[in-house]
Amino acid sequence: MSTNSFFAKFLRFIGIVLMALTGGFTLLGGIGTICAALFPAKYESMTALAPFQWLYILFVFAGIAIGIWGIWATVKLVKGAADSYLMSIQALIAGMLVGGLHIYMSRMLRGKSMPVDAVVYTTVLTLAVFLLFKIPFIWQGVNFSKGDVKSNKPAGGAALTVLGVMTLTIQYFMASTHTWDGVNYADVFNTSLTLVGAGLILCGAGLFVSWENVWGRARRLQVQQ
Repeated sequence: MSTNSFFAKFLRFIGIVLMALTGGFTLLGGIGTICAALFPAKYESMTALAPFQWLYILFVFAGIAIGIWGIWATVKLVKGAADSYLMSIQALIAGMLVGGLHIYMSRMLRGKSMPVDAVVYTTVLTLAVFLLFKIPFIWQGVNFSKGDVKSNKPAGGAALTVLGVMTLTIQYFMASTHTWDGVNYADVFNTSLTLVGAGLILCGAGLFVSWENVWGRARRLQVQQ
């Protein structure tokens, strides 16, 4: 398979978007664990976690760190860095192991573990896709180190857009697992999430539109006029 073939570029596109989605989801999941880590006694369904508060505080730090790790790996994938694939695999394995322990502890202590399940399932899916990429005839074309920013620009734009949409809507998707007594406790940090989400979407859209082309077209229109 040629590195510049449509199929190879499409697979790199899928890999970059999945990695961005997983990194962002893991980061938001780590932030979302703060309520269980710092205030377990405040919520009836979380009281069983109180004796293991220290562990859930570690889950917060681990989730945030692995999420940032995954996002940084995505940036390297877009740039075509030599270590981008290895970093992605490492971040995904770390996310799967920490998330798996998080699921086990939550199910053992309180009988359920959502929404961390969704984060781990996304991580496992992305890891499976990245391992499939290593099949020799597929890797010959997909090899991220043979890509470059120019060819990966659409994937980078899509990745930022996906992260932006997820940031803007996460409080609604998580409502079913964070609502007690009619209050959606996932509906927090609205201003920050709105600004970050909108900024990511705008940056993503910007990658799809080359300013050089925009100015070139504008100048051609001026000449025609």
